[in-house]
Parts: sequence; C-alpha cells; structure tokens
Amino acid sequence: MKYAYFPGCSLSSTGIEYEMSTQETAKALGMELWEIPEWNCCGASSAHLTDHLLALALPARNMAIAEEAGLDVVIPCAACYARCKAVELAVTESKEMKASIEEIIERKYEGKSKARALLDILANDIERAAIKEKVSHNLKGLKAACYYGCLLVRPQATGFDDLEDPQSMDRLLHNLGAETVDWAFKTECCGASHPTTKSEVGLKMMDRILAAAKEAGANCIVAACPLCLNNLDMRQGQAEKEYNQKYDLPVFYFTELTGLAFGVDPTKLGLNKHFVDAMGMVNQVLKADSRRGTA
Repeated sequence: MKYAYFPGCSLSSTGIEYEMSTQETAKALGMELWEIPEWNCCGASSAHLTDHLLALALPARNMAIAEEAGLDVVIPCAACYARCKAVELAVTESKEMKASIEEIIERKYEGKSKARALLDILANDIERAAIKEKVSHNLKGLKAACYYGCLLVRPQATGFDDLEDPQSMDRLLHNLGAETVDWAFKTECCGASHPTTKSEVGLKMMDRILAAAKEAGANCIVAACPLCLNNLDMRQGQAEKEYNQKYDLPVFYFTELTGLAFGVDPTKLGLNKHFVDAMGMVNQVLKADSRRGTA
C-alpha cells in the first residue's frame, strides 16, 4: 500500500504525537507513506475565511503533486482532509473553477488523486483480520468515547461514514480489544480556536463534551484531529477549574492506541507527551494484558 502523505502543519508541532504514531502504525501495517515534496499549508480555517479561491488553491497544489505521482493522498488531520476533499470536489464539478485553480498553481490538476482520511483507511480499507493479526497487546480495559469532531465526516461530501453517528473509529477500537461507549457528542465542535480567543465560549463547549463522555461511562476519549486533541487534553484542566469538575479523561489519537496494540513502545508513539496523564492508563492496560497472557 503506497500513498502520498500530507502531514499538514500541526503534525510537526502541536500534533507531534499524531505524526509519531501515524508513522509507527503505517510501518507496522506495511503502508508506504511518500511525503509530498515541498508541501504547503492547506489553509485550514484562515484561508477560507479570507478568500474562497485561495482556500481551494492551497490544497490543490499538494493534491496536484500527488496526482502527478499517481497516488491517492492519506491525511491524518481532519481539517486538512476537509480542505483537500473540498478542492477535489470543486475541480471535478466545475470546469471554470478547475481552470482558475490550475492558473494559480501553475500545474494541471484533474482531481483524480483522492483525498483519504487516515481513519477511513485503517477502519474501512484494511481487513479486520489483518488488524487483529497485528495485535500483540489487547486494549481491554479501555472504555473509549470516540470523538470524530465536526470536520471529519462533515460536510457530507467527505462521505466515508454517517454524519451524526459515525462508527469507523469504534470498529477500529473494537478490533484492538477496547470497548466504546454510545454517546451523543461524537461530532460536536470542540470550540476550535474559541478557547484561546473567547474562553468563555470555548471552555463551555469543551465542558459539555467532557461531561458527556464521563456520563456515558468512558475512561478516555479518542480523537482524530490535532486541534480537538489539544483542546480536550491541554485545556482540560482549565475546564475543570472553570466548572468545578474533575474529568480525569486521558485523550488519545486513534493512531496512538493502534500502535500501542501493535506492540510499539509508548514513547515512540508520543504517549508520554500528553497534558492529562496518559501513561498511567497505558501502563494499567499493558499490565492487565500481560497478566492475561500468563494466566
């Protein structure tokens, strides 16, 4: 399996754990990730709030380079995926838009290479048996609230899962031995940049998500977006203080848990880099699995 790989800006900075665990998980599964040479920022929210054509041209350049190589593009970040999917659809639906974009990026782009969410590939393309075959550490004991966020399965154009009750991450975690909870906040917004610019708005949004996960019986949250994880992990303490609550919910990337189940050293996955302690729960799960293995 060979894909063009678009890491996006966050995976080399605030989402470094996502990059580390993506690389380790891909290696374990035999996925070859060809990083798009000299890739540029997809524009995320800044570009499409500024100029619609700019917001399409930025991801188009990356997609066009992958298209020249004849590869679909695997994208871990939900925001990057949404922007790349938007331009893929734009050029296939409008010849005029396609011409405008090609003029800006100064190269051909047909929309033939497909933007693929990494979660979609792990959960839906790879056979369940192939995932389970790689599991050396059963994740029994984890009771996860799978948090998809507002961009990964919306708008409907992304198309790989249900808009309101997606199940891809749930299926993947079940294959790793974890339990998942039913809850109503799978696709709610975490507040994006509001915790920084309007903390009274953003913290309230996070509080609702954290409280709902706790009420559903989860002992952790699993995410697929660097911004979502940063908000729920880094700012969890702020929300606890603001609302006089104690959530104590480690927040994982789905790639971290996949790599962990595959037997990768937790530090190679970045599990020791979280704000809310993740290693305590990781060690509990590994210890319990070890006991089962010697029973």
